[in-house]
Amino acid sequence: MSEKNLLDNIKKLREMTGVGFKDCKLALDETKGDIDKSIEYLRKKGIAKASKKMSRTASEGLALVKEDQGNISLIEINSETDFVAKNENFVNFCKELSDLNFSAKGDLEKLNSLKMKNDISVKDNLLNLIAKIGEKITIRRSVYFDNSQGINFSYVHSAIEKNIGKIVSIVNLEGIVKGKNEGIGTKIAMHIAASSPLAIDKDGIDKKIVDKELEIIKAEISNSGKPAEMIEKISKGKISKFLNDNSLLSQLWIMDPKRKVLEILKEHSLEKEIKVLKFVRYKVGEGI
Repeated sequence: MSEKNLLDNIKKLREMTGVGFKDCKLALDETKGDIDKSIEYLRKKGIAKASKKMSRTASEGLALVKEDQGNISLIEINSETDFVAKNENFVNFCKELSDLNFSAKGDLEKLNSLKMKNDISVKDNLLNLIAKIGEKITIRRSVYFDNSQGINFSYVHSAIEKNIGKIVSIVNLEGIVKGKNEGIGTKIAMHIAASSPLAIDKDGIDKKIVDKELEIIKAEISNSGKPAEMIEKISKGKISKFLNDNSLLSQLWIMDPKRKVLEILKEHSLEKEIKVLKFVRYKVGEGI
């Protein structure tokens, strides 16, 4: 390798890993100039750099769904920038991770210990990718629904590829008759992606969220100068609206805003009433 090529590779390796000049040169000498092998060689030093990168916020990335024989999994992997979210290495890593997440049934602890196609664990591949790309990357959350009770449906909003996007929802429905009313399942998943309900019904919404919302509502009414006797009355009406707006069954149907989701489910019920057993909606970066 010429001196110029060596210096170019050292510069490239430093940019990828954040490791110092001497260590990069040593790594390239040991691996005969192979960048990928050099990254692996520097993994321990790369881990130190990756740990520092962990203080940065990763709010971009991808959500991926995997379906097989009626079972379904969903995973969110985050990066710091949308540019990296479109990087081929990142996308390929996410695709393989989605398949492994399905086999791990959404168990992230188990997923991290599984080996990928290169015979290296997910955990170590993640650290290598962080060192190579130079951004914080995190496996944020995952879920798995089997088909033991209901039938699973999914929807990917503005998919960049099949089963990959920024907003993904999955829903498990009871009462679906195959070949007859399955179409409503995907529409319910689409509604969930668009309307972001907090729970199936009002009772399912976290009491802490309701109490906090009520606190805000009362403060807003009080600051508007309304008399004390009206605060309680107005706040009850406003919190009732909040509960309706955030409960799936009480939400207005996105395809017909004059009707509620519960009415739509009843309309499409055949042999048995369609019931929502559970659902999940992931919007990449939401809440970070």
